Amino acid sequence: MAREFQRGHKAKLSDLTAGRDLYVGVQIAGPGLTFDISCFGLDADERLSDDRYFIFFNQPKSPEEAIQQLGPQAGDTESFRVTLDRIPSHIHKLSFTATLDGAGQMSQVGPGYIRVVAGGEEVVRYSFTGAEFSTERAVMLGDFYLKDVWRFAAVGQGFDGGLEALLRNFGGEVAEEEPAPAPAQGAAPGFAPPG
Repeated sequence: MAREFQRGHKAKLSDLTAGRDLYVGVQIAGPGLTFDISCFGLDADERLSDDRYFIFFNQPKSPEEAIQQLGPQAGDTESFRVTLDRIPSHIHKLSFTATLDGAGQMSQVGPGYIRVVAGGEEVVRYSFTGAEFSTERAVMLGDFYLKDVWRFAAVGQGFDGGLEALLRNFGGEVAEEEPAPAPAQGAAPGFAPPG
């Protein structure tokens, strides 16, 4: 049975699941709003020391494929596969974020969530609504972080300025925008997302 987290709740992943090959689903929407949902792989200083660990629509996986963006499925706006045992030792945090693409602010979002699924079973969910935010254009939803062992935190921290400001906050550089590539056609992942 899934544990419901509130903003600020944290737990050792081992207290939630023995699984190490995890599905992360994000559901976020609002009338007329478009979102970019990303994962930042951060070092011990909470910096994006390697741009290859900024996982988003233009770069859907990390070099060793420990973090993979899977696209919308199972009722989620966006989803990811995280294989903890493959994450390199210099990555200490995975921060899952949602930023507005275009006009709007986070106070306009409807009910949403970030959830972690292991072996097809949801183990934790952090639900949120636009009432928790105001004029922010980005939100840090949840983190996996390494503090002796991997843990999960429900963050829910709004951030003014959108994706560019969030990227700068994590020490990344903002590149000129390129058109999104066509979705790749391939085999389904070999693990168990929610049914």
